[in-house]
Amino acid sequence: MQSLRDAISANGGTGKALWHFNFSELAAVKAAARLARESGRAIILGVSEGERDYVGVRVASALVASYRREGVPLYLNADHTKSFEKVRQAIEAGFDAVIFDGSALPFEENIAETKRVVEYARMANSAVVIEGEVGYIGVSSKVLDAVPEGIEKTTVEQAVRFVRETGVDMFAPAVGNIHGMLKGGHEPELDIALIRKIKDAVRIPLVLHGASGNTDADLRAAVGAGISLIHVNTELRVAWRKALNAAFAAHPDETTPYKLLIDAEDAVYAVMRAKAAL
Repeated sequence: MQSLRDAISANGGTGKALWHFNFSELAAVKAAARLARESGRAIILGVSEGERDYVGVRVASALVASYRREGVPLYLNADHTKSFEKVRQAIEAGFDAVIFDGSALPFEENIAETKRVVEYARMANSAVVIEGEVGYIGVSSKVLDAVPEGIEKTTVEQAVRFVRETGVDMFAPAVGNIHGMLKGGHEPELDIALIRKIKDAVRIPLVLHGASGNTDADLRAAVGAGISLIHVNTELRVAWRKALNAAFAAHPDETTPYKLLIDAEDAVYAVMRAKAAL
């Protein structure tokens, strides 16, 4: 099966984005595998540092690799990795991609640390895809009362310098997106013009984080402007929780976990399928 790097390149001329879905338990993995198997399109599964602490770095890698051996086009990303040591762990465990998230660092330090990650990755495993990030979009994949304070968009000048000096394979700008989703809906609109300007300037695949809650029209416009990969997490968590609550209510005496989780898997799959159809 082709590498993630090749899958990203092959998808470049399709007019569609690749999709990245996070997981911290088996229902989401099974849902993603089902979608990848049925569609034949690459699906990227992500685990943040917190999700990796729960699942296990090598367990996550082995789980996704087991599907790949069956011909299912699943790939694994170490999402929002904030230390060099965590980067090293993910690469050694066989992850296909790593996001080094230095967005909370001063800009110069973000460049320096991301460059260090890229240089290490090229030496350790030239196939691994490295993504960098500039701009602040919040930190939590949860339902929010309000837009996080301190949201800051990436400038074109920052994007150009960051990509040139770090050598990243993919770049995640802040373009009006936020992590998590608002309780009342009405997510901030994405800055489509900024996406287009950054894409024209850097000429590498762009990644949109925090896409939970954004309208279908906004996401389609973002893809048209140059987004190559879209991350969704909070919407999956909300669907999982609602379905599991309903299963508990409908079957108060059931104690078999997989019987209760079937509906959660179906709910997560429905969200994934709808996103992938955009």
